[in-house]
Amino acid sequence: MTNVTPEKILQTGLAFWASKILLSAVEMELFTELARGPQRFEALRGRLGLHPRAARDFFDALVALGFLKRESDAYENMPETELFLDKGKPSYVGGILEMANHRLYPFWGHLTEALRTGAPQSEIKGGGPGFFEALYADPARLRGFLSSMTGLSHGANLTIASKFPWRDYKTFVDVGTAQGDLAVQIAKQNPHLRGVGYDLPEVAPAFEEYARATGTNTQLTFAPGNFLQEDLPKADVILMGHILHDWDLPTKRALIEKAYKALPPGGALVVYEAIIDDARCKNAFGLMMSLNMLIETTGGFDYTGADCSAWMRDAGFKTTRVEALVGPDSMVVGLK
Repeated sequence: MTNVTPEKILQTGLAFWASKILLSAVEMELFTELARGPQRFEALRGRLGLHPRAARDFFDALVALGFLKRESDAYENMPETELFLDKGKPSYVGGILEMANHRLYPFWGHLTEALRTGAPQSEIKGGGPGFFEALYADPARLRGFLSSMTGLSHGANLTIASKFPWRDYKTFVDVGTAQGDLAVQIAKQNPHLRGVGYDLPEVAPAFEEYARATGTNTQLTFAPGNFLQEDLPKADVILMGHILHDWDLPTKRALIEKAYKALPPGGALVVYEAIIDDARCKNAFGLMMSLNMLIETTGGFDYTGADCSAWMRDAGFKTTRVEALVGPDSMVVGLK
């Protein structure tokens, strides 16, 4: 018992300190400012408009957390923050963090209430429009969100594009395509394929612009639609990335059944997100994402690979398999 300490308990219990320091730095565009080059303390403090009382502690905390480095009195980005948190780069993923700071951070303060009531704690708690309804009504905000989703899922998209046996297929549909990075990466690595990005009509301009910018517009087209209300477009492979966890079990099953009907014999459904490990004890991110679905939605939840495989078999899929991608993400593949 002499080696037992409360360190992990205290680190986790106070982890919101580190989280809010990073989120505030993103909010103030600190990393974008430092992308211009190293800056001395007083100049950086002045440019961000910080009070002298705690500015040095703030910057040095970011150094200690590994997000900045300091030489003498000058601060600069670390490679990760330089690449992913500079708003001027296409690799910027800070849009998700901006949303987390402004929305999720206060909502998660009501996790205990959510656990006891099973009710969401987001905008819909007070009868307002849901996050996505408000987002899709604001074109500029929607573009920023779609771009940040690309940065968040890019690694998994690259892995799917190279790992899945695309040589056996000719067409695919990316359901809930957003900006279309999954479709783009598949097309870039597999020139013989033709693909469709399927999403609400408001997404079309962002998808088509991204396809043109990546030179995949001759392989990809956009199909507007609502997967909750309509049949899915037909193709050899149907992909659903970060889609199923938004919905309750009947809706999950209905979407899988729609995919089954849209596929030919031998076709494949690929579902990917932060799939929880079957033992439900290792993929902490997947489990926390499921709690985020509790906070955000009326019925959404994340699930294990075994769960998804069972739903696929119930829909008629002959075989299923689960494959790890990158980080917390895995894909479940069902063959018709």
